[in-house]
Amino acid sequence: MTQQLTIRTPDDWHCHLRDGEMLGAVATATARQFARAIVMPNLVPPVTTVAAATAYRDRIAAARPRDSGFAPLMTCYLTDDADADEIVRGYREGVFAACKLYPANATTNSAHGVTDIARLAPVFAAMQRAGMPLLVHGEVTSREIDIFDREAVFIDRVLAPLIRDFPELRIVLEHITTEQAADFVGAATTPLAATITPHHLHINRNAMFDGGMRPHAYCLPVAKRERHRLALRRAATSGSAKFFLGTDSAPHARHAKESACGCAGVFNAPFALESYLQVFDEEDALDMFEGFASEHGPRFYGLPLNAGRTTFERSGCDVPEVIERDGIALVPFHAGQRLDWRLV
Repeated sequence: MTQQLTIRTPDDWHCHLRDGEMLGAVATATARQFARAIVMPNLVPPVTTVAAATAYRDRIAAARPRDSGFAPLMTCYLTDDADADEIVRGYREGVFAACKLYPANATTNSAHGVTDIARLAPVFAAMQRAGMPLLVHGEVTSREIDIFDREAVFIDRVLAPLIRDFPELRIVLEHITTEQAADFVGAATTPLAATITPHHLHINRNAMFDGGMRPHAYCLPVAKRERHRLALRRAATSGSAKFFLGTDSAPHARHAKESACGCAGVFNAPFALESYLQVFDEEDALDMFEGFASEHGPRFYGLPLNAGRTTFERSGCDVPEVIERDGIALVPFHAGQRLDWRLV
């Protein structure tokens, strides 16, 4: 049995670092685990301009540990009035790594998201010409659609037509949660990829109702049936370059999760790699972990692989019930559990 594993240093291709005091409380967790991270732009107000992205990148740099080489990769929040020229300029100047498409009101701080995707055809055309990736929160938001079906309906109604109209547009379907999504991405002949979170590899929808309401298992998209979780594990460990690591770590203070209308999001950054590695170990796929964590993502984005190395030991680590940072109480994913691997 393998007792130690060393891989190329990984990146996180989907991460929420928030802002203000919360940024100061959570940035170190991501910087400790990853060399780079695609940072979501759903602040208040959202990051829609080159100037806003540059200022946010500076705040992240100030919040990371002083000796850290962690590099945030900034994204542009798409609105109905998105400016194609501003977006492409930001990409060519190395400020924007990608654009993020939130359907309006799909998740936290998405009220300014897109209400009519057809209006953005000029933006998508410009991105396609520039080779700029589009990152997609893949859910419809119509109230008549069951929340457990919103990803599958989005693929049929929105994503498939988008790919038809812009076949060379590089698209990442983020934090996939269904067998339909894994199959759709796996079969695509266009530049389509997907990120997979650690929590969607570990839990199914029962976790939200295990002996009572479990708000720290509530995220968007919500976890689905067991067959979907197993499909995601097959995709992640398959070795396919279409699937790569994206934690969707989405911190909220404990009191905001444990409330009458609790916020959606799982804070998995502190032990993300240990969580993923446990899945690959359980699936007898340790040899596939480096590709998923360290190689497929940068190759899709056209970025160099990291030169550094990261080592894990099978000595285990205990996840605390609560993490306190700067007066903010956060409940991490796997709280109170023991994971088999430890990041050295």
